[in-house]
Amino acid sequence: MVSFTVAAAQYPIDRLDSWEAYEAKLTRWVEQAAAQGAKLAVFPEYGAMELASLDPATMGDLAGSIETVSALLPRVDALHGQLASRTGLHILAASAPRKDADGRFRNAARLFAPNGKSSVQDKLVMTRFEREQWDIAAGATLRVFDTALGRLAVSICYDSEFPLLARACVEAGAEVLLVPSCTDTLHGYWRVRIGAQARALEGQCYAVHSPTVGEAAWSPAVDENRGAAAVYGPPDRGMPEDGVLAVGVEGAAQWVFAEVDTAKVAELRADGGVLNARHWSEQPGAVALPPVEVVDLR
Repeated sequence: MVSFTVAAAQYPIDRLDSWEAYEAKLTRWVEQAAAQGAKLAVFPEYGAMELASLDPATMGDLAGSIETVSALLPRVDALHGQLASRTGLHILAASAPRKDADGRFRNAARLFAPNGKSSVQDKLVMTRFEREQWDIAAGATLRVFDTALGRLAVSICYDSEFPLLARACVEAGAEVLLVPSCTDTLHGYWRVRIGAQARALEGQCYAVHSPTVGEAAWSPAVDENRGAAAVYGPPDRGMPEDGVLAVGVEGAAQWVFAEVDTAKVAELRADGGVLNARHWSEQPGAVALPPVEVVDLR
């Protein structure tokens, strides 16, 4: 059982003039989180799309932007690995389109541990925009990650709105659900926020929500970004009455910090005011859950 500080990014999409500008920005953000005592830093869905601005010839083209960012992923991941090792942080990198051997792109969130280990969670359910305009393919594997901070799971944006995905992770022991998002309207933000809070309620666990924010008129992918970072828990004993441990100012570029104590997850699942996690199977129509792969990052 572990108590630690988590940092959820309200991350602005910037137009970058060089790789060095990106490296300096990311380093500054990670160092700020570490300076505030965070042990886990969570970046949003598609935050990596700002890297498309490094190629002015293609940044205004959706397909070209996706290709540019995917090609940079090895370099991006090497930087995240170095920062995780140097600062002692676990870092969920901003998700990015990754081109796979089949020629399709998938939306990949990568989790880096300070010990040099890393792994990936792909988005499993695509939004209409991803299906109809981005041509992003769905991932196939649901994972939970054993870390020095506890057992973590990742539910990328729209995935958080589908309860069986998070439920499968809870059944596999997940204590903290990381929810990176990218939404261009407050309708979208609230869908993800309500999903994250519902998953925290159902699973009697924490949910850490990190969105993109700001405007990037140059980008056909992430031109408008609305949301507020937050950390949620189940509204039960030892937690805030509304389940909101911390929430940011909508639209601001900032970190949002909260204390996470996985012992409380165990306590509430064993003897909470309600026992949502234990009673899930009593629902009429409860169905078989998708398989979950356990990845050891300890």
